[in-house]
Amino acid sequence: MPRSKEANQTLRKQTTQKILDAAVAVFATRGNAATIADIAAKAEISQGLAYHYFKSKEEIFTILVKQAAEAGGGPAKRINQIQGTPGKRLALLIMYILEDYRQNSGMAQIMYNVLEDETAPNDLKNLVLRNGKAIQDIMRQLIVEGQATGEIINEDPDQLMVALLACFNGLMKRATMLDPNDAKNHFPQAKIILRMLRPENQGEN
Repeated sequence: MPRSKEANQTLRKQTTQKILDAAVAVFATRGNAATIADIAAKAEISQGLAYHYFKSKEEIFTILVKQAAEAGGGPAKRINQIQGTPGKRLALLIMYILEDYRQNSGMAQIMYNVLEDETAPNDLKNLVLRNGKAIQDIMRQLIVEGQATGEIINEDPDQLMVALLACFNGLMKRATMLDPNDAKNHFPQAKIILRMLRPENQGEN
C-alpha cells in the first residue's frame, strides 16, 4: 500500500533532520575535509539518498550555519526580557552560553570554525559575526550596569568582556582537542567564571 502524502512529508522531514544532525557531528570533527560520504555514513543512509536531499556538502553547511545564526540571538533576547539586577542577569547569560555549549557543542564548534576557515564564504562569516556581536553587546552592557550597582569589579569593561570571550573560546577549543563527544564534562559551572568578575566582598549569590 503506497504511503499517504502526509506520511511522505513526515518521512522527508525526518530524513532531512537525520542528515543535518549527522552533518553537525561530521563538520565539528572534520571541518572542511568532511564529505557527503562521511555525512551519509554517519546518518546511516546511502550517499545517493543524501544527494537526493542536498546537492552538496556546502549546501548542508550553509543551512546549518544559518539555522544556528537565527537561533543564536536567543540568549541576548531572553536576557533583555528578564527582570533582575545586572549581576544576576549577567550570571544567567553566562549560564545560557555554557549550557548551549554543553547541549550543542558540535554546532558551537562549527560556528567557531567558520571564523577560522579562510575558505568559508564571507556571507556566512558575517552571519556568525553578527550573532556574536549581539552577545557581546548585551554582555558589555550588563558589565557596565553591574559596575554601577557594585556587583561587578571596577575594571575596564571592554577588558572584562574580552576576558569572558577568551574564556569561552578556550573552553570550546579544549573540548574539541580532548573529546568533542564528551562536551558535557568540559564546561565549568557559571559561578566559577563569575568569581573573576565579583568584587572581593561579594558572595556567590
